[in-house]
Amino acid sequence: MAEYVDIETAKQLRGLRLVLTAGMPGAPWTEAAKAVFEVKKIPFVRVAQRPGVTDAALREWTGHANAPVAMYDDERARPGWLEILHLAERLAPTPRLIPASSRDRVLMFGLANELMSEDGLVWCRRLMMFDQMGNSGFVNLRGRDYGYTPEDARRAPQRVLDVLTLFAEQWRAQRGLGRRYLVGDALSAVDLYWATMAAIVAPLPPDACPMPDGLRQAYAGTPEHIRAALDPALLEHRDFVYRTYLTLPIDT
Repeated sequence: MAEYVDIETAKQLRGLRLVLTAGMPGAPWTEAAKAVFEVKKIPFVRVAQRPGVTDAALREWTGHANAPVAMYDDERARPGWLEILHLAERLAPTPRLIPASSRDRVLMFGLANELMSEDGLVWCRRLMMFDQMGNSGFVNLRGRDYGYTPEDARRAPQRVLDVLTLFAEQWRAQRGLGRRYLVGDALSAVDLYWATMAAIVAPLPPDACPMPDGLRQAYAGTPEHIRAALDPALLEHRDFVYRTYLTLPIDT
């Protein structure tokens, strides 16, 4: 397991400190943040956030109780994928992960939003997982923090299907142009986001991403009609991104 520092130690440090969900390899937003800094070769200190635990010290330091949160020097906390990406671009302008073309930027940010933001693929897949847990203590304790309601959970599968269809169409269009990436003709953040977010519908095998059995069962428990809608070519792209740009096996 990777080395983490506690919050009091992290507060005394300079540079980039990244609050990550510890002990949960494959946690989508955590892995996405790590991927951006890894590709840019920006070193960071890991600070542990424990899943399902409300950490008063973490909230006092960052203003947030969840991960990831990027803390750089004495600057404000950056808890969202978009803020984290812009910070990374500033700290290491190359290789760029935000396209130079305004049209490509709009497309990349739109696709990333459909994956990662509220009511996006991962958000809705998580609502489905909460729904499968039923009236459990965890759902009762944390479901509200994550936007869970039975009504939203019922419409979540269609949103997941819609986003998978969108990505499949975009990938086919790019391949039709002879391109190897989801937007434009170079790696962008949305390639990293797809590779890391795909775990919640189709986790990497255990040798590439060891994870607790319960978590793997939850991720792998994607309903069959959703798995059938996942274009195998998108999983091949996920594997290409990991093989070419990221580190396996995934380290918590």
